[in-house]
Amino acid sequence: MSPRRVVFNLALASLRYRAAASLASFVAIVIGCGLLIACAGLFETAIVLQAQPQRLAAAPVVVGGSPAFQLPDEESQVVPYVERAGLPVDQVGRIAAVPGVQRVVADVSFPATLLRDGVPGVSVLSGHGWDSAVLGGYVLRQGGQPPATNQVVLDSATADAAGINTGATVDIAVDGQKRSFVVAGIAEHGPRTAFFFSPADTQRFATHPGRVDLVGVFPSEGVDAGDLAARIAEVMPNVSVLTGDDRGAAEFLGVDNSRLPLILLAAVFGGMVLVVMALVVSATISLTVRQRQQELALLRATGATPKQVHRMVLAETMAVGAIAALCGVVLGSLLGNQIFETSVSLGIVPTELVFQQDVIAFAAGILVTLAIVYAAAWFAALAAARARPIQALAEAAIPSAKVNPLRRTGAVICAAATVLLAGTTVFMPADTAAAIGGPAVLTGAIAVALIGPEIMAFVADRFGSLIRRVTGRDATLAVINSRVRAVAFAAALTPITLATAVALGNVYSETTTQKAQVAAYTNQLKADAVITTDTGGISPDALAQIRSTPGVATASPLITSTGWIEQPYDGNGSDPLRLLGISAEDQGGTVLATDVTQGSLKNLTGNTIALPEDVADRLTLKLGDKITMRLGDGAQAQVTVVALLDSPSSYASMVLPADLLTPHTTTGLPPQVLVKAPNSNDVVSTLTGRLKNWPGLTVSDDSALTNNFQAGADIEAMINYLLAVLAIAYAAIAAVNTLAVAVLARRREFGAQRLAGADRGQVRRMLFIEGGIVAVAGLVLGTIISLFTVLPMAWSTGQLIPSGPIWVFIGVVLAAFLIVWPVTALSARLAMRRSPIEAVTLPGQ
Repeated sequence: MSPRRVVFNLALASLRYRAAASLASFVAIVIGCGLLIACAGLFETAIVLQAQPQRLAAAPVVVGGSPAFQLPDEESQVVPYVERAGLPVDQVGRIAAVPGVQRVVADVSFPATLLRDGVPGVSVLSGHGWDSAVLGGYVLRQGGQPPATNQVVLDSATADAAGINTGATVDIAVDGQKRSFVVAGIAEHGPRTAFFFSPADTQRFATHPGRVDLVGVFPSEGVDAGDLAARIAEVMPNVSVLTGDDRGAAEFLGVDNSRLPLILLAAVFGGMVLVVMALVVSATISLTVRQRQQELALLRATGATPKQVHRMVLAETMAVGAIAALCGVVLGSLLGNQIFETSVSLGIVPTELVFQQDVIAFAAGILVTLAIVYAAAWFAALAAARARPIQALAEAAIPSAKVNPLRRTGAVICAAATVLLAGTTVFMPADTAAAIGGPAVLTGAIAVALIGPEIMAFVADRFGSLIRRVTGRDATLAVINSRVRAVAFAAALTPITLATAVALGNVYSETTTQKAQVAAYTNQLKADAVITTDTGGISPDALAQIRSTPGVATASPLITSTGWIEQPYDGNGSDPLRLLGISAEDQGGTVLATDVTQGSLKNLTGNTIALPEDVADRLTLKLGDKITMRLGDGAQAQVTVVALLDSPSSYASMVLPADLLTPHTTTGLPPQVLVKAPNSNDVVSTLTGRLKNWPGLTVSDDSALTNNFQAGADIEAMINYLLAVLAIAYAAIAAVNTLAVAVLARRREFGAQRLAGADRGQVRRMLFIEGGIVAVAGLVLGTIISLFTVLPMAWSTGQLIPSGPIWVFIGVVLAAFLIVWPVTALSARLAMRRSPIEAVTLPGQ
């Protein structure tokens, strides 16, 4: 039999007698592989961005406005617009004239909400002209098309849910006003609900006159949709021409805008999982190899070469790794779908997006997993294979806590990187600081993992007397074990440190950043009352009534969007600027709280803009200069600088006239109105009574400003929280694994202690103190590491200390002990099931 065959058979035989250690490696690998496959699926979903068309499903080709801004300095990079970019009406005729087009149908959308007893009964739907019903294959079930004004066709789902039949009169909030319509017909719908109006009403309610949102194109008989789309794109190069599943991106505005959050989720989470998996798997494999040091030394003493020992350990580990990776395929599919569904439920990505996870995602996850396992096993077996037999037998009895120079050098480099990242974060703008400071928790955790045995030895030597005074005489042996078994305890220290650092670093960084974001936004505005709507927008008539209310000094619409300064280009196109739309300052003052350093907001009318002073300085702009803005729907606007603002540099907003910005939003209506009044105590109740007949309007105090912005910021924060929970769960499982293996491998030791007179309770208390030492050390190290991320983030936002609830820290502390002590108790019980005589005859340490 060949030597290679002998090594392979010996590896398989060894697995049979080391089931616990093999199981620990298997669990760590299978969970890591599953998480990597899930990340690969998220990344693939972000690249493909598939959303099944619903209301446009019957149109083979869909044409819309330009969907993204092409950065002037990077021709290959585009950033999606946040608002819907439509097409001028005259473009419809150009599309119809393309050879191969049989029919074109223009579509116009506007918010429409069915009212029940004057109150919005369902979420905001969309109103369309009846002509566009053909784009979704709607077919009348009852009645007919709306022939005249004030008539509507409802989809069957809405009609059946509300118990409405043809001929009934319904109230619908359109363009922010309550209007009555006669139900002319009920249409069988596809997957999406909608209301359809007559051509005259559609033109009357359209919030973007002279523009259509989309155009559905039907090819002539025998004309391929893809070929026709190419012809249209050639004739009209600055529009989006979509076919197949890509049409869903035109129908659902949020699909294109979900690419960046998904890529961020996949990339950050994937990188985090890679680091966590590498640390966890290497720690688990190193522990199992270390526990076999005596066995491997005997093999060397009986004639096995270093290469054979090394090859045997690799074969054992790769056999477990291959099986675990295949099982990880199933887990990865389940985890990927669950993480994606959670992201949808939290509002991170739109519900219409389809999760993609095919053979590429599975193959990538398996290959990366096997590469990590191979590297971890190769390095873990290297020291054992190189050791001389006599030296190895000595190390098996008392393993050294000293690490080799390579690991120590790596730890120094990672520690230096942690300090460098923290120092750099302090001087970064607050809105980009997280990208620099976030990785500090990972580099810090890697540093701890590399010198973990020396840390455990230091803790035992430096704090041993304190531990004995606090916990009693049972701690004497626990402290000695912490010193002697520093290598084994370091394997458990790593995941606890990592989980603590990731949890505290991610959560408190996010809460600190979020507080700064909300404060920067709300501090720019001032209001005594805030009017919001849940019908899609506030109508001009409602705004006029608000302004005419007694006691109201100033009433300004508030519109938020994003855009770019295109000329002179600011070079920051990948991160669009926040745009605020408000009314010009009048006799009642202004709702903008930011100090004006030059110019006046009284001139904020027409095509004008108020710029933050630091933006103006960066672009060398002054009052009276003209700049070209690219607004959220892709429209260009040449505006004149009329004021400079003392805005916060990290979360600055460009301020435009509301009348300029509103038409370039998707709804074309303001979602909020801010009110200032001399008597702030009475204005909320006065406006509530005056606006009671306007559907969906809610009057609140200025706390609504914070609450509305906080809701949006919470969605972004959910990404970090989701990452933290998954990484912590994986690290926790790894800690449980490692502790269980470490305790179960000490059955001979426990038997010897019991023969020497110790009872089960004393052994168990010793183990609890050992676990407590590991937990406290991991918590302290993880907390210190997290500070290298959290403190610089706080300082970059102008805060002295981080912000966030204290219960998060308390929860992490409790979680660490709940990870360590229950598994220690269960493992100890299993390890002491046999009698002491039987235990001392078992293989192990």
